[in-house]
Amino acid sequence: MLAQLSIRDIVLIERLDLSFDAGLSVLTGETGAGKSILLDSLSLALGGRGDGSLVRHGLDKGQVTAAFDVGGDHAARKLLRDNGIDDDGDLIFRRIQSSDGRTRASINDQPVSVQLMRQAGQMLVEIHGQHDDRALVDTNAHRILLDAFAGLSEEALHVAGLYRIWKEAERTLKKHREKVEAAAREADYIRSSVDELEALSPQDGEEDELAENRSRMQKSERIAVDISEASDFLNGNGSPVPLIASLVRRLERKSHEAPGLLEETVNLLDTALNYLSDAQMEVEAALRKTEYDPKELERVEERLFALRAAARKYSVPVTELPALAVRMISDLADLDAGEEKLKQLQARLSQERAAFDAAAAALSAKRHAASSGLSDAVMAELPALKLERARFMATVTTDASEPTADGIDLVEFHVQTNPGTRPGPIMKVASGGELSRFLLALKVALADRGSAPTLVFDEIDTGVGGAVADAIGQRLKRLSKQVQVLSVTHAPQVAARAATHLLISKGPVGDGSDMIATRVARMDDAARQEEIARMLAGASVTAEARAAAASLLADNS
Repeated sequence: MLAQLSIRDIVLIERLDLSFDAGLSVLTGETGAGKSILLDSLSLALGGRGDGSLVRHGLDKGQVTAAFDVGGDHAARKLLRDNGIDDDGDLIFRRIQSSDGRTRASINDQPVSVQLMRQAGQMLVEIHGQHDDRALVDTNAHRILLDAFAGLSEEALHVAGLYRIWKEAERTLKKHREKVEAAAREADYIRSSVDELEALSPQDGEEDELAENRSRMQKSERIAVDISEASDFLNGNGSPVPLIASLVRRLERKSHEAPGLLEETVNLLDTALNYLSDAQMEVEAALRKTEYDPKELERVEERLFALRAAARKYSVPVTELPALAVRMISDLADLDAGEEKLKQLQARLSQERAAFDAAAAALSAKRHAASSGLSDAVMAELPALKLERARFMATVTTDASEPTADGIDLVEFHVQTNPGTRPGPIMKVASGGELSRFLLALKVALADRGSAPTLVFDEIDTGVGGAVADAIGQRLKRLSKQVQVLSVTHAPQVAARAATHLLISKGPVGDGSDMIATRVARMDDAARQEEIARMLAGASVTAEARAAAASLLADNS
């Protein structure tokens, strides 16, 4: 239920903190005191449309916070958990409205979209007024209400699940058929392509490896020329090594004739010979390393060019040729096995359609059976609401040729407000006051099924007399035994049946202030009797009105 409502700087409300009890609570007050502001604020906290004009004049922002105490298995908690929102403890809905029109929404202090806030809010609170047609204008809502009345909500969800499975099987079959048909149109091309790609057998990473080998061999070819020239110089006929060796031998012989003159020169020439010898060995080793098979280079280039030609032909990078080959082989396999798979998918589709048809037909039969029960339950409430000449009909029209996720039925609420007139859709036939009473009768019939834990009725007793107002009060009281009910009312007969009575008023913020603010006070027994007397008598409260108010309260205690 709605446990608390806190409002800050919304229209005429400066600061307001309200707590609510289970059962029936009524809000009364003079016209213009701010009752609609309370409901607008609650609607804002539930994800209703924001508006910068809601912010109190002269301020940048306003805020509304609503706290709900609901069971751990409530659908709103599951919705929040599914969206990653912590749902421990009370559910705290907070909406901040800026004067520039922007809003921020949070649930349990976690930012959420307004759409999620609205979706969760609809599971917690229903707001209905005399001119509110949300529960009656949409035939989809009619079906949901009938299913709730008959206890068919879970069965309807099962049918919706079978519908999705059937449609998914239908999409799978269509997709496969299109694939097989496309493959059949290109069968020759695919077969030749598969043969070509299988013969080519491209491998992952092959292009890079071939390009690297080709580059290495090409570089070796260019370097080998210079190394070969160096080898010829060091080892060929023009090699300086024999000349230097001969020169060293002559100088060694002469060094004995001139001690101390040639020893260093001989040593240096010996060292040069050693280095030249080392250079001869190294250049020979380098020459061997640059050796390659020209046929291998030719093979690498042919392979590389073949891969790149195939890539150009199929308009893909070389790196994607292996994957392309796999896809084409798969396409060819689908083509070869296509007819068999089509038969399997068609059989599956038939099975899923048959399962949906059977479940939808069973659900339809139960809806037809339940429609008269709902009609009778609503009809039973109408006489006391001064609609004794009216008829309510929950009609179920079945068309198996137009199935939807909701089944094969169109559920519509029809009414006949006067004998002799033609029944028609409730939104077209009933007046505003009649709509509110039909809605109340529906809610009473569905008191323990298909309802949010909190119902708010905004002046649904407007324009009705004492007996009708008393009947409305009785039904709101009955509803409040199943769900929390909040009613904004001008009818003393309704107010007298409440467990909690809140008085809405407005006045200056402080002594001598021009600022006006709306206030809400929880009334004790004496104040409550005085307020009901005011509702009975108008501006001037008489002793007779007070006595009548006391009688009303005594009768409903």
